[in-house]
Amino acid sequence: MSQPDVLALREYLGPELKGRTISDARHVISLTDILGYSCLIGRYHELSGRSVLLATSGQLQSALAMIELDGVARRMLLCPPDLDPDHIEGLLADAEIDAIVTDRPLHRCGDGAYLVVGAGLPERPGAGWKTERATEWLMLTSGTSGPPKIVGHTLDGLAGAIIADGAARYQNATWATFYDIRRYGGLQIFLRAVIGGGSMVLSEPKEATVDHVARLRAGGVTHISGTPSHWRKLLMSSAVADFSPRYVRLSGEIADQAVLDGLARAFPHASIGHAYASTEAGVGFAVNDGREGFPADLIGQNRDGVEMKVVDGSLRIRSHRTARSYVGTGAPQLTDAEGFVDTGDLVELRDERYYFVGRRTGIINIGGLKVHPEEVETVINRHESVRMSRARSRRSPITGAIVVADIVLADGTDAGRHETIRTEILSQCNDALAAYKVPAVIRFVERLDLTAAGKLTRADA
Repeated sequence: MSQPDVLALREYLGPELKGRTISDARHVISLTDILGYSCLIGRYHELSGRSVLLATSGQLQSALAMIELDGVARRMLLCPPDLDPDHIEGLLADAEIDAIVTDRPLHRCGDGAYLVVGAGLPERPGAGWKTERATEWLMLTSGTSGPPKIVGHTLDGLAGAIIADGAARYQNATWATFYDIRRYGGLQIFLRAVIGGGSMVLSEPKEATVDHVARLRAGGVTHISGTPSHWRKLLMSSAVADFSPRYVRLSGEIADQAVLDGLARAFPHASIGHAYASTEAGVGFAVNDGREGFPADLIGQNRDGVEMKVVDGSLRIRSHRTARSYVGTGAPQLTDAEGFVDTGDLVELRDERYYFVGRRTGIINIGGLKVHPEEVETVINRHESVRMSRARSRRSPITGAIVVADIVLADGTDAGRHETIRTEILSQCNDALAAYKVPAVIRFVERLDLTAAGKLTRADA
């Protein structure tokens, strides 16, 4: 039955579609075509009321399918391309999947009881599309500490920060993100483009930075987001000199002062800020004053329906933007008794401002003393020759573990200066950190790997 109070994603597109597109490295699709044709080869009606896994090889196909199926499917589970095949069977059962939209073979998909359709580019006219229900949007956590969890959102919740921010203010913007749009951070940018009246240029997996930036320039990108690690990698590239976005945002990791200052130097005419968001908690807040951390007066206030508090050093958030629940048999409770999500991100109050110090699950134990890797990295990244760093633990027979720092230096740094730089970094750490937090080993490396979500990999040795 049609529910007039339910607004589907297609209905957010509005009448002004001329010139608006979604593109990847191979295709440019106009939003006019997206509304007039079917990317599911006219078969979307077969998915009405179904729980659908979107498992396409490319982001563009997933984007088109999201627009077509929202308001039609009962559920959509967004499947990122790096999903471990060993996890698929469990996810299908937990999300009660009875249909798969894919353009590639999927293994471990059960006994063939699923309808599998191909998601191509718009080719044939769609017929009789109408909003039938409020579709539940399902996405996966990163799974860094085990199998990924399924998190359930509504479109209203996903769009809450966009509407509160005033979607029309970004009309005619061309958006991009280093994220994959099948993860929460990338989906937020995709929705900003679609709901806010803009266009979008999608990222490509493993695309060289210089080629990616060339596509961003060619596509006229004005607004772009990514993790601090994404941005550090761009700042290390010569391609940064040829790129001039008007709007730069960071999220997903701690944005320290070094990366914010680096972006301000690289893009002097851009609006630069960082946002706090997570798959479970939704979008919490944005900081646009050029400083790391966030003002203390954001705690305890109700701003656009978002409330925050700090309990035992951990940031907690309650709002209509948070996920509705974890999904699946035996899924844990998402919120506490008061409706707050415990983010697991630890903060510390200093001079009327809260600073992020790290994740509760990422603590290094040095002889019973706690070290947050991010706290060490923030100090190391202040050195003018450092472009990127990672603090990690290494086993020690004496203390159980020691802190090791892997550091990427600026291009062209003379190898003869390495020992001087090492001494300077250790001096900075000794001045700013307790002795047990100071790296026992500093390694200069050529690169640091990122996870599929754009965050630093943090494997201990």
